[in-house]
Amino acid sequence: MFLERGTVTEMPAYNSTFVGDGHDRLVGNFVLLPLNTRFRGPAYAANSDYDIVDECLDLFRANSFFKNFEIKSPADRVLVYGILFTNSCLGQLRPGMSYNEAVKALTNLALDSFTLPGTVGFPLNNVYSVPVEDGAQMELLKGYLQQLRQELATRLLDRVYGAEKAQPSKFWLAFTRRKFMNKAL
Repeated sequence: MFLERGTVTEMPAYNSTFVGDGHDRLVGNFVLLPLNTRFRGPAYAANSDYDIVDECLDLFRANSFFKNFEIKSPADRVLVYGILFTNSCLGQLRPGMSYNEAVKALTNLALDSFTLPGTVGFPLNNVYSVPVEDGAQMELLKGYLQQLRQELATRLLDRVYGAEKAQPSKFWLAFTRRKFMNKAL
């Protein structure tokens, strides 16, 4: 919070810069944004080098301080999911953990079964609408989220371990205690 001429105003969290172009695929109210990825899945290839995965990782540390988040576009729902998953990934890493151990841990986390947004057991169901009860839509969302999780885990490891891949950065691990919106996947 910051002061503004005697009043207390809440500082807003950082929202996604990706806005829908009208051609985005929606499953419920979750948009399937393009990704730069080497993993198989239903995501389209992104037109630029910067995609939602980079944005999730860039905004993770700044947004982890916020307890409230205003959804302004469908891309914000992807950003929220990405930040929550990044927090889960960091929770798996320990100081002194080797890079190879971290790769195994995060690969298992990315591929493990998970609840879909809008279904029973998901922590932020008030933000996500239930996908159409069509099995194909549910499978599409599951495939996209798995692809997103794999790419997030891979790029997070590149940032946490850096070029030397010796040990995880303490500056990233310091955020394991922070909970974005007081939620966890």
